[in-house]
Amino acid sequence: MASVWNKGLNISVFGESHGNAVGIVIDNIPPGIEINCKKIESFMSRRISSNNKIGSTERRETDSFNIISGLFNNKTTGAPMCAVIKNQDNNSSEYSDIDFLARPGHADFTGSVRYNFFNDFRGGGHFSGRLTAPITFAGAVCQQILDTKGINSFAHISSVGNINDKQFDLSKSIAELEKIHSKPIAVLDDTIIPEIKNKICDVMQKGDSIGGTIECIILGVPAGIGSPIFDGIENYISYLAFGIPGVKGIEFGAGFKTALMTGFENNDEFYVEDGFIKTKTNNHGGILGGISSGMPIVFNLAIKPTPTISQVQKTVNLKTLENTEILVKGRHDACIVTRAVPVVEAIANIAILSQLIYQGEF
Repeated sequence: MASVWNKGLNISVFGESHGNAVGIVIDNIPPGIEINCKKIESFMSRRISSNNKIGSTERRETDSFNIISGLFNNKTTGAPMCAVIKNQDNNSSEYSDIDFLARPGHADFTGSVRYNFFNDFRGGGHFSGRLTAPITFAGAVCQQILDTKGINSFAHISSVGNINDKQFDLSKSIAELEKIHSKPIAVLDDTIIPEIKNKICDVMQKGDSIGGTIECIILGVPAGIGSPIFDGIENYISYLAFGIPGVKGIEFGAGFKTALMTGFENNDEFYVEDGFIKTKTNNHGGILGGISSGMPIVFNLAIKPTPTISQVQKTVNLKTLENTEILVKGRHDACIVTRAVPVVEAIANIAILSQLIYQGEF
């Protein structure tokens, strides 16, 4: 089934970029959990486009949501929670003259084949990054439920193009990590912000776009959560991560660097501290055999450059099968990495809560 997640939590995402609304239904939420809608708004506000997010689209959506079921007196009822987010600033006229032209890097071609040309292509339709708004809503709800277990996730931009940020410092407190949430460009090293802005401005002036990476850390997950083979924590996170349009790669812990290591270099030696088993290093990214080790869970996502660019490109007419050219108009992000940080936190939250529910921790 498309656009559905049914591991622990049952989630269904609906809507198109230029339709009336996008939204989500979340089932199997534990009942009796207090939900603060202001906190959801704050979480989601980090995803929306704005003037202080360099390179973000001029399309301005507030992402105001309407919870129409599953919440009563500010507490979860145990019934499916449905939230609807209205589309208020979509302009479909920009797509009227390219309805059968396959935009390079987009799902126009594959979508037309899969759905026999009935797919809504405007703004990417159901394939659009607009669908990350309801995913972010779900992740914001999950975060408040995980708070009851002392579990927190944090993400930051680890790179834009060839500009690299620091990695997470595990000695930092939760309060210090939360400061990332107030930054329009969510990096740990503020000195690289001018470089990132210049890099994005440079590609914008050329009518181009640029990608990057996002690092996420999940704190407070106890040892023993997850399962081997197909139901491991890596599996859950990876499955959900590729539900974010633009994600093209993922690695956990030392990731691809482990291919250059020896076993002695890669192995994380164990020790006991205050009655808990820990590891001196965390190359395994907090997961061994698909199961949490009690160390911080760390993963890194690669996000491709926005496929919509303002340059003439070669393409084909999907109806006539003729070679042609395309110049895509409209509003788009020159770099989606700056807005994707809370979305990455969201999928981390969904994955961990799904694991906890699956194992009967709620």
